Amino acid sequence: MKILKEETRSTKQGPADWFSGTVWLDPVVAGEAPSRMKATRVSFGPGARTAWHTHPRGQALHVLSGVCHVQLRGEPVQEIASGDSVWIEAGEVHWHGAAPGRTMVHLAMQETDDNGVDVVWLEHVSE
Repeated sequence: MKILKEETRSTKQGPADWFSGTVWLDPVVAGEAPSRMKATRVSFGPGARTAWHTHPRGQALHVLSGVCHVQLRGEPVQEIASGDSVWIEAGEVHWHGAAPGRTMVHLAMQETDDNGVDVVWLEHVSE
C-alpha cells in the first residue's frame, strides 16, 4: 500500500496545446506496473475545454462540481452535471469542458496502453 499525501503532488496549469481557457490539473494517482491506472482532478474555468482527443483504452469522467459539456465528433454536445459520470470508449474522438459561464471540476480516469500512452491530443475545438 502507498499513501499519497496531497503535499507531495502539485497543481499544474493545463498546457495551451491541450486546453482552451484556464484549466488546472491535480494528479490523483498513477499506478505502477502492472497497473495502468491514471486519475487526475481537472478544474475548468467558465467555458474552458479540452482539445479534441482520444484514449487508447477509454476514459471515465466523473463530475465533482459544476456543469460539463462533452461531445463525440459528429454528434451533438451533451450536458452532464455534478454527480454524473460518462464512459468514453477507446478511440472515440471527443472533447469535454465547462459550460459557458460555469466552472466545472471532474475526475478523469483512464489506463495507459503498452507504450505508456493514456491520451492522444488532436486539434482544438472550433466555435
